[in-house]
Amino acid sequence: MYLILFTGTLGINQRLSLSQYIMQTKQLLKSSKHQFFILNCLGWSGYFLSGYVGAFYWDKSINYYWVLLIGALLGFGLSFLLRPLYRHIWDASITLKVAWVLGASYGLSIIWVIPDNICYWEIYKHGYRPEHLTGYISGVFNKFYIFLSWSCLYFGIKFYQGMQAATQRALKATALAHQSQLKMLRYQLNPHFLFNTLNAISTLVLEKQTERANEMVTRLSNFLRYSLDNDPMQKVSLEQEITTLKLYLGIEKVRFEERLKLNFDIEPDSEKALIPSLILQPLVENSIKYAIAQSESGGKISIRSKVFANELLLELADDGPGIVLQDGHIPEGRGVGVKNTKERLQQIYNSKHSFTILNLEPNGLQVSIRLPYETAN
Repeated sequence: MYLILFTGTLGINQRLSLSQYIMQTKQLLKSSKHQFFILNCLGWSGYFLSGYVGAFYWDKSINYYWVLLIGALLGFGLSFLLRPLYRHIWDASITLKVAWVLGASYGLSIIWVIPDNICYWEIYKHGYRPEHLTGYISGVFNKFYIFLSWSCLYFGIKFYQGMQAATQRALKATALAHQSQLKMLRYQLNPHFLFNTLNAISTLVLEKQTERANEMVTRLSNFLRYSLDNDPMQKVSLEQEITTLKLYLGIEKVRFEERLKLNFDIEPDSEKALIPSLILQPLVENSIKYAIAQSESGGKISIRSKVFANELLLELADDGPGIVLQDGHIPEGRGVGVKNTKERLQQIYNSKHSFTILNLEPNGLQVSIRLPYETAN
């Protein structure tokens, strides 16, 4: 019985060890450095094996196999010089890339072919003749072709990985955008929102302010139609986004009346800039929730935009109580809309954007967003 228990425990430990080994292997293969090393080893092993099969077919002597092995190791070692160079020129123009690839491949082929041919003459032919140096650079174009093929494979794999990463970012951005839209609709269509809005409209009708009531109904209809029909992954102009925000804020202004003050400072050049749709909505909601609704006297929300150095600069500020920041970030559990907005921007723009939050003096909170300046034209 004890033997059975011991055997069972050993089997469990072995399975755990195998599972841990598989997990560690997966983590290892995610590293680009390890991926490069493994693929490089496989590629040069294939180069050696192809030469080995040819030598075996032609019944070469054992010394020739040593020449093949040394040549493959030389090429393998030299190929490691290409990776840092290609990483350095990755963002260069296509013309500069081609020039560097051709130059580096040819230069390394000359470095490779001389010791390779010396090994051939010394080990296989037993007749090294230094005076015939030109004979030792024969075959340089074959080596050049090998390094050129290696370079094409390197860039092809890197481009494929980049496309895969971009696809993953796009998919995640789509999910976040839909999530943002659902959260927005949940907030907008909750009973309190509809009750307050419809109650305001009812009051206007009772007071026979039909024109204003009709305006409110139209504004609510347009806003809800935009919320339901809008594709959250589609970029819209800042002008369109501001128009939508004004519809929403116009409805909220009925609730808060003079307690809600608005200030828009939108430079004309920035109106045609493209931004992710509904990207400002969660930020405005936060300002209303934490700055306006919690103050008896209400407050002011300011939205500013301008174009500078081919970038769109957006600022949204309120004069509420602000928030205690931790290293410039909102603490966990607060500001879900802010977190969602940051994640969407990260997925769409990667490192080509900035998102900062800071408290204003004497009070208030400001969100600053910097995006690449893009237009529909």
